[in-house]
Amino acid sequence: MSSLTPLNHLITRFQEQTPIRASSLIITLYGDAIEPHGGTVWLGSLIQLLEPIGINERLIRTSIFRLTKEGWLTAEKVGRRSYYSLTGTGRRRFDKAFKRVYSTSMPAWDGSWCLVMLSQLNQDKRKQVREELEWQGFGAISPMVLACPRSDRTDVNATLLDLGAQEETIVFETTAQDVLASKALRLQVRESWNIEELATHYSEFIQLFRPLWQALREQENLQPADCFLARILLIHEYRKLLLRDPQLPDELLPGDWEGRAARQLCRNIYRLIYAKAEEWLNSALETADGPLPDVGESFYRRFGGLK
Repeated sequence: MSSLTPLNHLITRFQEQTPIRASSLIITLYGDAIEPHGGTVWLGSLIQLLEPIGINERLIRTSIFRLTKEGWLTAEKVGRRSYYSLTGTGRRRFDKAFKRVYSTSMPAWDGSWCLVMLSQLNQDKRKQVREELEWQGFGAISPMVLACPRSDRTDVNATLLDLGAQEETIVFETTAQDVLASKALRLQVRESWNIEELATHYSEFIQLFRPLWQALREQENLQPADCFLARILLIHEYRKLLLRDPQLPDELLPGDWEGRAARQLCRNIYRLIYAKAEEWLNSALETADGPLPDVGESFYRRFGGLK
């Protein structure tokens, strides 16, 4: 157990999930900590690293097997040891998901929208397209029309192509508007993106991690193991929130939007603990060549700069 009571609370909270989401935590670990160090580690060292969080060896092996079967990871045998790396597909998925986590700010919005009309799709295909585009930040402004104020047309087209829906889907792009967020538009946003529910989740995140932030700041000597555990649980919870967040422009969000405070808190904690957490990772994880490779410069650009 850690000497930090708020950290112990977070660990217990994770352990009490039913079922324990080990695969999801391993995805967070690869994206946050392993990928910057080359993306490959020995399974045995991974098992030892996650033991303090309460995930036993059997569950880790089961989760790794599942992630391999789903195309996230690939295995290489060296003697009797297995080393797991991200696949090319897994790396692309990580890049999309974790790009949101560490970004400092969103680009300015000019008032334009991307609209996707689903009326020519059959019911099953419509459900598929809607679910995938909602993950990319789209909201339903009517039963047959999805809208996004900030979308990458290339990503939209690639998604529709992957789902076999490009020929049956109609995509429009509006021009920039002088009035970015009228009263009617803000009300529509509240209905289409369920902003209140997301705000509640951000408030819960703040209530969970603010005591940890206060406890960490009071420590004279931060412990590397505590910093690693705090970092992985912090990014794990924050990543789950961002998967729900459509990343709407500030003009469409309430003035007291909880997401801003949550991002600031996450950035503050990460900047405080990342270096000590790196010490723990370097001592705990192994590759086929021995110690982990050093992280690249891109790692230090997280949250607007770590150094």
